[in-house]
Amino acid sequence: MTLSMDVTDEAQVKAATATGLERFGRIDVLVNNAGFGLLGAIEECSAEEVGSVYRTNVFGLLNVTRAVLPSMRQHRSGHIINFSSIGGYRSAPGWGIYSSTKFAVEGITEALYGELAPLGIHATVVEPGYFRTNFLDSSSLRQSAAQIPDYAGTVGKTRNIAAERNHQQLGDPTKLAPAILQIVNTDEPPLRSRLGTDTLQAIAEKNAYVEQETVKWQTLSESTNYK
Repeated sequence: MTLSMDVTDEAQVKAATATGLERFGRIDVLVNNAGFGLLGAIEECSAEEVGSVYRTNVFGLLNVTRAVLPSMRQHRSGHIINFSSIGGYRSAPGWGIYSSTKFAVEGITEALYGELAPLGIHATVVEPGYFRTNFLDSSSLRQSAAQIPDYAGTVGKTRNIAAERNHQQLGDPTKLAPAILQIVNTDEPPLRSRLGTDTLQAIAEKNAYVEQETVKWQTLSESTNYK
């Protein structure tokens, strides 16, 4: 059974959820994977471009989650899988707006993890690296309409890398679905699932940078407490 809906339309989401529950009686797993990218410098991205990606990547995810949770709570079981990204843990020039939506997904899922655990419901955020899908095509990745020459050395390079990497990504999509199934079929699923060696490398590099910077500025950080 397949239903079409626009995740940004809460009425459509509620109707599709009701139809699914009527047919199957319950929803065991929700996978929030709807989303698209926006490539551009922060200054280059218009309010409408930013709003559009947030309506799908963040508000759409919330619409679907709110629609499904009442049934999961009733049955005291279920698993919510929210797709973030390598960009949900580490941002980079050109990916600021897109990454900010995935940072939001990370925060939402981390809260859900604590809120739902006492109710017997799991929540996991998936952080895939670059998988060989159509994500870097124009069908899934939008470019900011404005392109400012001053950002050619940063965001411009990101645009070139995205074009070169398209359909040459490291991750194998046929191995992603079995990985998700393994997560939902385990008794103690993780809060975060990092998929891809590129994600693992990016996380290690960021963690090392954060630790180094924390140590460097530790004295200042400690100086702000009441004495």
